[in-house]
Amino acid sequence: MPITTTNLTRAAGLSAVAAGLLFIGVQINHPPLDAEFAATTEYTVRQSLKVLMAGLSLAGITGMYLRQVKQAGVLGLIGYLVFGAGYLIMTSVEVIGAVVFSTLAHTAPEYVNDVFAVFTGGHASGDIGLMQALNLASAATFLGGGLLFGIGLFRAKVLARWAAVLLAAGSVATLAIPLLPQVNERLFAIPTGIAMVGLGYSLWRDQRAGAIRSLPQDASRPLNPVGAK
Repeated sequence: MPITTTNLTRAAGLSAVAAGLLFIGVQINHPPLDAEFAATTEYTVRQSLKVLMAGLSLAGITGMYLRQVKQAGVLGLIGYLVFGAGYLIMTSVEVIGAVVFSTLAHTAPEYVNDVFAVFTGGHASGDIGLMQALNLASAATFLGGGLLFGIGLFRAKVLARWAAVLLAAGSVATLAIPLLPQVNERLFAIPTGIAMVGLGYSLWRDQRAGAIRSLPQDASRPLNPVGAK
């Protein structure tokens, strides 16, 4: 496959679709986060998938922004930068979870439980150090970036606007998690996952349609038989 702007943008669209599906998939039957679960193979597998999801998401939103950089304006740029930072921090958090917490689960289970409690909206019984600041930075950039980027996509009128609205709304909706303790918090990932799938497909389809339109007219027209007029 030749490396062209169109092919790279279509790849970014497929990356966003895969990221959205992974974001939803890793939530299915997810056990409660605690030190006991962190010591299992399933935890390592889920964390690895989350790292992959974050990387694919970053590639996806980069393609979305570059496709409509002129239409997105300043708001789109700010939204992309903040949302991109959110995915970078998320990648760091998930790598730490996969590499560090799986080991600390055996030697310092209390600390691991405290970190997991904070990252799931609870409170720590002890000091978790800079992981507290990392959690705040992750939440602020991911939620704020999702809201701003969704609004920017909606205003640009290039990709599926329903998916842009869902991305912005899904980001804001996660703020209600502490107010709904009886609701499974992982359900709040579904709107964002669906939004990424919708935006990614819209980006891929847009580039595919553009590639077809750019074909030379003679190349898209069947050859006339010899002697035909």
